[in-house]
Amino acid sequence: MRLRASPDPFFLSTSHRQGQVRRRGTRPRGAPMGDAAIRSQREAMVDKQLVARGISDERVLAAMREIPRHRFVPSSKLGLAYGDRPVPIGSGQTISQPYIVAMMSSLLSELEEGAKVLEIGSGSGYQTAILVHMGLEVHAIEILPKLAEASRTTLEELDLTPASLRAANGQTGLIEHAPYEAIIAAACAKRLPAAWPEQITPGGTIVAPIGRWRRQRLAKWQEKDGALHRSDVCGVRFVPLVGS
Repeated sequence: MRLRASPDPFFLSTSHRQGQVRRRGTRPRGAPMGDAAIRSQREAMVDKQLVARGISDERVLAAMREIPRHRFVPSSKLGLAYGDRPVPIGSGQTISQPYIVAMMSSLLSELEEGAKVLEIGSGSGYQTAILVHMGLEVHAIEILPKLAEASRTTLEELDLTPASLRAANGQTGLIEHAPYEAIIAAACAKRLPAAWPEQITPGGTIVAPIGRWRRQRLAKWQEKDGALHRSDVCGVRFVPLVGS
């Protein structure tokens, strides 16, 4: 598959169980609403950080209004859960800024319910939860076993369990469940791993950061006629993809 760049049309400033799909916009069963103050913080996060910056996909907004982000951060960082910033979650990893999570999820807005998605670098599991709530069949990979297990527990408690979640290196993708309608990554490779384009369907999508530490770009690749067409979205800063 040959890679071909295309002009940038996007530029922005900076549970299901296996075989089951959640209906869009529904509240995850068993997910705690929290007290009024927490709910208010979540609503403010969506309105001021997402809607005000142009995020409009209803599935994404519904998921981020309902899913308790504070359940995915360490207890020592609860006060930062709904802030406009990434939050450290241990082991040198972070949960991404809400706007980045929303924007990356919105770049998959063309996917229909039940579409199969590979998530690479699932970390805390928050992005996983958003994608599952959107009705997608999510297969998640996290390289750190401790994070993978902790996120599995949280997702199960919220009844937002993905189709699969395993501790593995995402550099080689996950051939077992390929092909995917989309691959989404929260770790930055210096160049697109060769295995990823081989594991998407015709017309499939890849959303991932690319480049070196201070020159990372969030990009979207779309397969068409055997070639990948790249559109850059914005500058970002993610942890590096191990092995890239």
